Amino acid sequence: MLNSILSTSQAASVAAEEFLLCLLASLVFGAAIAWINGWQNHSTRNFTMTVALLPAIVQTVIMLVNGNLGTGVAIMGAFSLVRFRSVPGNGREIIGIFLAMSVGLATGMGYLGVAAILVIVVGVMTLIMLRLPECGGDAGEKELKITIPENLDYNGIFDDLFAKYTVRAQLQRVRTVNMGSLYELKYYIRLRDEKMEKEFLDQIRCRNGNLTVVCGRIVPCREEL
Repeated sequence: MLNSILSTSQAASVAAEEFLLCLLASLVFGAAIAWINGWQNHSTRNFTMTVALLPAIVQTVIMLVNGNLGTGVAIMGAFSLVRFRSVPGNGREIIGIFLAMSVGLATGMGYLGVAAILVIVVGVMTLIMLRLPECGGDAGEKELKITIPENLDYNGIFDDLFAKYTVRAQLQRVRTVNMGSLYELKYYIRLRDEKMEKEFLDQIRCRNGNLTVVCGRIVPCREEL
């Protein structure tokens, strides 16, 4: 099961049926990796297509250069000219790319069983990890942004409202906006009762001069590698 299906290590002697079988396996594994990577993840169509086709491309290159040092050096030089100009990906996207490349290497050498086991194990572990709660997160916590005039002292101005409507409230950041004429206060809060959110925001508006108040869920930071 874990042995190579290729009858020889020389790329010039690879039979057509062996190449087509490895190519089909690469496409199937690539589609599985793309589906796993897209599960509960905001991936673009281009990235999904890249992950799905990368194993087949890597597999073909491995078969072409196997046993031929000159061709291998030429291919390496050609690939070294490629430079990706894109935004950095998150950790999950990097794992998807490395997994696709690893599967392409395995299928290119004929180890279809190894490639299948790798996709299954990594895929199952990914789905299990997605079921686990995020560390340090609080599903009931919200982000509150309050804009106040520059002449209004924000120290303790909303403490009574926080004591009445929230379980806890913590000031995270203060910054100036609108050319320094306004202050924006950012809090992390947890409401006592979700049904009283509008009443809570109305009370804040009465105190900050009806300036902008934003309350919503905390958007997790996008990690980049």
